Amino acid sequence: MVQILAGEKGVGKTKRLIAMANEASKEANGCVVFVDDDNSRMYDLHYSVRFVDTPKFILENTQVFRGFVCGILSQNSDIEKIYIDGLNHIMDKVDDKDFITFINHLEAISKESETDFTMIISRKEEELPKEVQPYLVK
Repeated sequence: MVQILAGEKGVGKTKRLIAMANEASKEANGCVVFVDDDNSRMYDLHYSVRFVDTPKFILENTQVFRGFVCGILSQNSDIEKIYIDGLNHIMDKVDDKDFITFINHLEAISKESETDFTMIISRKEEELPKEVQPYLVK
């Protein structure tokens, strides 16, 4: 399953994502991973949530990011959930067509690996392509 938290900057998406990750860590039988573009929120996460800080990696487009996610999954076969913050640093560089393709690929990865993905994008919901609207978390 793929889910998207969308909204303008400053509406509390990251706090919500952190709360979701912390709650999932209490119930998960496997691992929970939190991917972020900086480490400022690392200490807000429960100690059992694996934190991945991305600035040391060059994630310049959706294909590279998809490979990055597959690399995370290849390291541990019992990852149940991956939460992704800071997706805009990648998504701002691609058009809507590539974003739709990325979400479709992530959905396929989710089904194959039995891993749920929840991510943040700082865009108004109505600005997102209609093809990704079903993935929005209300």
